[in-house]
Amino acid sequence: MARNLVRWEPWSDLVSLRGAMDRLFEESVVRPRAGWLAPLGAESLAVDMYETDDDVVVKTVVPGVKSEDIDVSITGDVLTIKGETKAEEKVEKANYIRQERCYGAFSRSLTLPSTVVADKATADFENGVLILTLPKAEEVKPKTIKVKAK
Repeated sequence: MARNLVRWEPWSDLVSLRGAMDRLFEESVVRPRAGWLAPLGAESLAVDMYETDDDVVVKTVVPGVKSEDIDVSITGDVLTIKGETKAEEKVEKANYIRQERCYGAFSRSLTLPSTVVADKATADFENGVLILTLPKAEEVKPKTIKVKAK
């Protein structure tokens, strides 16, 4: 009966742990994911979109932005939300402990699930929440056809 002996290397597990920590650090700090530790961009403008029988509704949160600093446009079946967060006064003599808020332009484009009537769309903005109500075009609204018996 033959037995195989495997040599135990006590440092091999530490080397793989070190490699894992290096990869974690490099992926999160050196090459951050889009939208993370970067200016407010497409991935960081979170959007909820749902449709009813009559409308497509889009909600997004844009805190610290004034309504006049938000632009909404519809081109074909693409909805684009653009805006800019403006920096407050710069503090010259402070030692920042943490500065995580991002400032600058942002933009997010979304493909709409249905054809909408852009001229009848409404945009409500309250407490940093933008709610777009986009009426569906008549040709995409569900139609009921009555069946008549003969």
